[in-house]
Amino acid sequence: MININLLSVSNLPKLNKLRKLELSDNRISGGLEVLAERTPNLTHLNLSGNKIKDINTLEPLKKLPNLRSLDLFNCEVTMLINYRESVFALLPQLTYLDGFDVDDQEAPDSDPEADGDGLDDEYEENGDGEEDDDEEEDELDEEVIDDEEEDDDDLDAEEEEDGVDDEEEEDDEDGEDEEEDEGDEELPQGEKRKRELEDEGEEDLEDEDDEEDD
Repeated sequence: MININLLSVSNLPKLNKLRKLELSDNRISGGLEVLAERTPNLTHLNLSGNKIKDINTLEPLKKLPNLRSLDLFNCEVTMLINYRESVFALLPQLTYLDGFDVDDQEAPDSDPEADGDGLDDEYEENGDGEEDDDEEEDELDEEVIDDEEEDDDDLDAEEEEDGVDDEEEEDDEDGEDEEEDEGDEELPQGEKRKRELEDEGEEDLEDEDDEEDD
C-alpha cells in the first residue's frame, strides 16, 4: 500500500500469514498497535516516507516477535540523536534498520522468507504433480493405442480367416464339379451313350409338349 495517502492502518484486515508489508510514502503518524493485533507474523515492515516523529511511536512494534527488518527512511524520527541505537534497544528482535544491521552491515538484496521462496517450493511441488498427471495421461494414451492396434489385428485376422473359408468353399465346389465330370468319363461306353439318349428323349418330350400347347 505505497503512496495512497493513508493516515492510519486502523482499517487493515486481519492477516495472520502476512510477512511483508509496504506502507511507504503515506501520512501515517501513529496507531501502529493495529499491526501487532492484525499482522502478528510480520517479518518486514516499510514505513519510510511517513509522519513518524519520535521513538515512542514505534513501541507497539515490540509485540511483533518475528520482525526482522524495519525501514523508516525520510521519517522525522531518523533525525533524532542516537536514533539507531534507540531503535535497536527498543526492538531487540530487529536485525536490520533502514537496510543495515547494528554493526552497519548492509542487508542482502533479497530475503528468502520475504520474497516467498516457500511459495515457489509449493509451485514446484505442484509442477511435479502436473508432470505426474502428464505421465499418467501419456500411459493411458499408449494403452488406448495398444488396444486399438489389437482390435485392428483381430479384424485383420478375421478377414484373413473369412478369405481362407471362401477359398476353401470355392475349392470344394470346383472339386465337386470335377468329380462329376470324372464320373461321367469313368462310365462305360454303353452307359454313357444310354445317358445321352435319355437326355435327348427328355428334350424331345419337352418339344412335343410345347407344340401341343401352341
